[in-house]
Amino acid sequence: MPVISEQGYRDIQAALSDMDGARDWMASICGPHGLRVTRPERLKFHQSGTVLRSMSTTVGYVEYGTDVTVAVNGDSPLNCYSVSLPVIGQQELAAQGKLWVSDQDRGLIVSPQESQDLDIAGNCRKIHLAIPRSALQQVLQAMLQRPVDAPIVFQPDMDAVTGDQAAWWRMVKFLISEMERAGPQLAQFYLSSEFELTLLKGLLLSQPHNYSEQLASKSAPTPPHYLTRARQFIHDNAREPLTLEDIERAAGVSRFKLFEGFKQHFGCAPMGYVRKYRLECVRREILEDGSVRNISSAAMSWGISHLGRFSTEYKALFGESPSDTLKRAASKPAGKR
Repeated sequence: MPVISEQGYRDIQAALSDMDGARDWMASICGPHGLRVTRPERLKFHQSGTVLRSMSTTVGYVEYGTDVTVAVNGDSPLNCYSVSLPVIGQQELAAQGKLWVSDQDRGLIVSPQESQDLDIAGNCRKIHLAIPRSALQQVLQAMLQRPVDAPIVFQPDMDAVTGDQAAWWRMVKFLISEMERAGPQLAQFYLSSEFELTLLKGLLLSQPHNYSEQLASKSAPTPPHYLTRARQFIHDNAREPLTLEDIERAAGVSRFKLFEGFKQHFGCAPMGYVRKYRLECVRREILEDGSVRNISSAAMSWGISHLGRFSTEYKALFGESPSDTLKRAASKPAGKR
C-alpha cells in the first residue's frame, strides 16, 4: 500500500507473485505495457520507491525474480520515460532496430513513443526512475524558453562509467542512499522540488536526444580556445608525467586565468581534471580489455604513481574499488564488455 509521508511525498512498495498484478502495478507507475513471462510460477515481483512531490517522478528499485519481457506498443505509449540501471544482472532493449545491452555499467532509457521490447533477466535488480512525459517536456520548454511540439526521444543507452551520464547516475544513487538514511529535515531537502528539477535538467543535459543540439547552443558556452588547447594537451599526454607548468605552457595564458577557466567550464582545477581523466581511462581499460589483470600496472601506465591514493579516489568517483570493477569485467560473457 502507498504510504503518505509528512513531507508530502509517497513511499510505495509492492511484492506480487502473479503476472497480471505485477503488470498492473507497473502500469500504474509507467503506463500501459505488455508483460510476457516464460515461467509465471517463478515470478517474484518486488518494487519499492518514492514518488517525488513536485513533478511525480518515481525513484526506487524493481525486480521480477524470473526472466520477463516488457513490451511497449507505440500505439498505446507509456506515460513516462522509464530510466533504469541494473544493480545486479542484465537487461536488453530491442529498439530503433538495434539491441542495447544494459548492466551495472550501462543504463537504459525507454522512451514512450516507440514500439520496443525490454528483456529483463531473472537475477536483475535495478534502479528505476519513471519520469512523466509532461514533466520532462515542461522542464525542456523552460530551458529552451519556447514551446516544443515533437516528443523528446532519447538515445536508449546510458554510460554509467564515465562522463556526464555517469555523474547523473551517481546523483541518483546518492539521492536513493540519502532517502534511506536521512532524518526528516534532510529527507525534505532531498525530496524538494529543486532537487527533482535538478534530476530532470541533468538528464536532459547529459543524455543525447533530439533536442540536445538546441539545448547546447542555448545553455552551454563554448570553452575558449586556450581551454580547448589545454584539455587536448592533457588527453594527448595523460600517460606522461604532467605538471601544472606544462598545462600553462600549452594553454598560453597565466596560471590565474587557467584556474579560473577550468573551474568555470570543467568544474575543477587543472590537475584535478588530470586526475579525473586518468581514473576514467583506467576504468575504461579494465572494463573494455578482458586481459587486464594487474590493476597497479594499468594505473601506472596512465601516470598514476600513488597507488594508495588511487584506490581511494577511484572508489570516491565510481562508487566501487578497482578490484570490484575487475571482478565484474571478468565475469561478463565475451562480447558483452
